This record gives sequence, C-alpha cells and structure tokens, in this order.
Amino acid sequence: MKTKHGGWREELRQDFIHDSYKSHKKLPEPTRCPDCGAVYEGGRWQWTTAPSEAHEALCPACHRIHDRFPAGYVTLKGDFFAAHRDEIVHLARNREAHEKAEHPLERIMGIEDVEGGVQITTTDTHLARDIGEAVHAAYKGELEFRYNKEENLLRVNWAR
Repeated sequence: MKTKHGGWREELRQDFIHDSYKSHKKLPEPTRCPDCGAVYEGGRWQWTTAPSEAHEALCPACHRIHDRFPAGYVTLKGDFFAAHRDEIVHLARNREAHEKAEHPLERIMGIEDVEGGVQITTTDTHLARDIGEAVHAAYKGELEFRYNKEENLLRVNWAR
C-alpha cells in the first residue's frame, strides 16, 4: 500500500497480528532474553531485572536481528540529506533511544549507505514510522510510507 504521510496508521493497527515474530502463545513469566536482557513480565517485554530462576527465550527484536529480517526500512536521500547527514542520523538514533527506553522491541538494526543516502533498518514498524516523522518534522521534505500488510513491513522514504 502506497500512501502519503498520514493515511496508513489505521491499516497498521488493524493488522498488527500478522507479525510472525510476535509470540503466538504466552511466554512463562518471567522470561529473560539472553541477548539483550529484556524481561517478559506482565504480558509484555520491558527493561527490568529478572530473577535468577527466570526462563530464557529470545525476544522478538533479537530474533529479527539474528535472522537479519527487518520490519522497517527507512531510506533518507537527497542533497540536503548529504549536507546534513550526521545530524539527521543523530536524530534517528535519538528517536531509537527514546522509544527503546520504554519499548525494548523497538530498535535500529543497522544503518547502511545506499546510493544517494542511507537506509536504516528497524525491528519494528512503529520505530520506522517514528524516525520518518521526526525527520520530516525537523527538516520538511518529501515523506512517503509503503506498508505491506501481508509481511508486516513498512518502507519509509524521505528526501530533500
């Protein structure tokens, strides 16, 4: 689905359950991710201390990172981007830090150079959206979202 900024949110909410990396059964509580240390407790993953007898399982974010299977792609391009690359990438990292503090499953997987800019991959569609919206709010430009319901995949393109 291709839409301009703003029209895709309802689609994302309705079909959130299609993510194969979300657990289909409830994990025993508490469960600790051996890679990142996030703890599944109270029905969600959070940053807290797990007791020594906690179960262990990879959280969905670490599972995606291991599989190298992003849920979000944010492509940032253009002459303005090239001139302000460091500050725009810093803004993306700040959005990740802000979201990750409350939501352990929202992480940047990588930032790679692509022709004319960079591509940021994320473990969650919401973080990809947040990064695109933050860059657009700060620097204007053209922002586009493409959400694929079947794959629970969001592609965000920003250029200026």
